[in-house]
Amino acid sequence: MSAIYHLPPQTQVSQALQRRMQARLSTWSDDRVFGYLADTLYTERRRIEEEENSDTHPSYLRAIQTASKAIQGNRDDMCTALLELVRVYSAEIHNNFSERTYRIASKVLPSALSRLLTASNPTQLFGADFDPGAKIIVQGPTQKLKSLSKSHTLIYTPTHLSNLDSPLIGYALAQLSLPPVIYGAGLNLFSNPLMSFFMSRLGAYTVDRRKKNYLYKDVLKDYAIESTKRRCHSLFFPGGTRCRSGRLETHLKKGLLGTGIEAWQEGLEANEDLEVLFVPCTLSFALTLEAETLIDDHLADEGKSRYIITDDEFSEARTLASFAKNILNLDSSVYIRFGEPLDVTGNFVNDTGQSLDPKGNIVDRKSYICNRYGGVQRDIQRDRIYTERLAHQISQAYYRDNIALSTHVTAFAAWSLLSHMYPRLSDVQKSMLTHEERRIPRRLLLQAIDRLQSQIRSKAKQGLICHNLSKNPAEILHSALNTFRRFHRTHVLAARGDDIEIGTKLALYYSNRLRGYGFSAMGEAQ
Repeated sequence: MSAIYHLPPQTQVSQALQRRMQARLSTWSDDRVFGYLADTLYTERRRIEEEENSDTHPSYLRAIQTASKAIQGNRDDMCTALLELVRVYSAEIHNNFSERTYRIASKVLPSALSRLLTASNPTQLFGADFDPGAKIIVQGPTQKLKSLSKSHTLIYTPTHLSNLDSPLIGYALAQLSLPPVIYGAGLNLFSNPLMSFFMSRLGAYTVDRRKKNYLYKDVLKDYAIESTKRRCHSLFFPGGTRCRSGRLETHLKKGLLGTGIEAWQEGLEANEDLEVLFVPCTLSFALTLEAETLIDDHLADEGKSRYIITDDEFSEARTLASFAKNILNLDSSVYIRFGEPLDVTGNFVNDTGQSLDPKGNIVDRKSYICNRYGGVQRDIQRDRIYTERLAHQISQAYYRDNIALSTHVTAFAAWSLLSHMYPRLSDVQKSMLTHEERRIPRRLLLQAIDRLQSQIRSKAKQGLICHNLSKNPAEILHSALNTFRRFHRTHVLAARGDDIEIGTKLALYYSNRLRGYGFSAMGEAQ
C-alpha cells in the first residue's frame, strides 16, 4: 500500500524539516546565516506591503516580527527565528491525506463528470449519462508502471498547460489503479472552500508561489525529499507554472528534480531499500481552458509580466463548466501519455526497475554515486550533472509523447502562412493586424496542412512525435474549425467565404505546440 495513506501528523513533519534546517545552518558561517534571514525578511516585508487586501496569517506575521528582532541579535537568535519560520511554513504546506475521502472521490468522480459535462443547463445535472473514459485517452507503459509502483517510489513530471492538469492526471491514475500521489497546488486554488476540502484530503500540499525567499524554497525542497524518503509517490510540474506560450517545456526547474537523487542517496546512507524513478507525462488538449489569458500574458512580456494569474478562465465557474462540457463532447479531446520511466540519473529502466545504459545493457546505478565499498560519495557537481541529464531526458520525452491534434496542425499551418506574408513583423505586431490583413486563402491553408501532416507522419515513424490526424487536409481543417468555435470567445480561425481569417493570438498559442520539431508548412512556390 502506498505510504500516502499513512502520512505523518504535521508536528512530525515540522520536526523533520527543522532538523534538516538545523543541519544546514550548522555548516554555515555567521554572515551566511545573517544573509539568509535578511533575504527572507526583505522579500516578505516587501511582498506583504505591496499586496492589496493581504491574507497573511497572524502566526506568520508574528514570526516575521520575531525574526526582525532576532536579526539584530546573535547567531543563536537568528537560527531560532529561522526554525520558527520553518515551523510556520511546514504548517502551511502540509496536508493530511484522507483514504476515506479518496475512496469516495474515486467512486463519485466518473459519475460527477458524467453529469457535469453533459448537462446543458442546471436542471440536467442529474440527467444524461456520459463516460469520460471514452474522451480522456490514457496511453503509455501502464502495466510497467503498475508493477514498478509496488517496489519503487514514482515521481510523475507532467507538462503543464492548465489548472485542470492535476485533476486529470489524478483521474488517469485512478482509472489505471495506480496509487494516488501527493502534489503541490497553488495557494490560490485553495480559496474555493469546496475545492480546498477535497484537495487538502486528496494529496495536495500547499505552495504559495508569491513567496520567493530562499528559506521558503528550501523548505519546499526538504518537504519533497522527506515525502520521497517516506515512499510517497508524487507529482510536480518541472516547468514550474503553466506554460504561457503553449510550447512544450524545455527549460525545466532543476531544484525539485534534484530532490529525487538527494532522497535516494540519503536512503542509501540509512541502509534503506529506497528506489526512486521519474515518469514523464505529456498532456495534449484539443482546447486549453485558459489559452486566451495565458497567451496575452506571454505576449505582454514573454510570460514575465505576471507570475501568478488568479483571474483567468479557471476562476470563473460558468466558464469552467462550459469548457468542460464542450471539450469532452469532442472525440478523444484529452490525451494523457505516460512516458518510459527514468532513474534519478536519466537512464531508462527495464520492467523490474534496473537501469539501462544507452545500448540497453543493465548497469548498477549505485556505482554512479558509491565507492567500491558501497559508501555514498557526496559530490554536488556530479549530482548537478545527473540532474541536468535527467531534465534533458524528460524534455525529450515531452516531444516524443506529444500528440499532434487537428487544432495544433491547422493553427501551425495558418500561423506559418501569416508569418510568410509579414516576415518583418514580431508576434506582438502580427497580433495587431486588421481583420482584412489576417485573411489567407483556404486553398493555400489546405496545401500547408497537407505538407505539415506529411512531415508529422514521417517523424512519428521515427518515434519523435505522436499524432491523431486524418490523411485528408480538408477533414483536419473541418475538425479544427469545429473544435475552436465550441468554446473560445474570440475566434482562432474562422471561415470567410474562400478565405480563412486568423485570430492571431490564439492561433499563435495553438501553433506553438508544434515548435521545436523543425516543421515547415511553407512550400517553395509560396
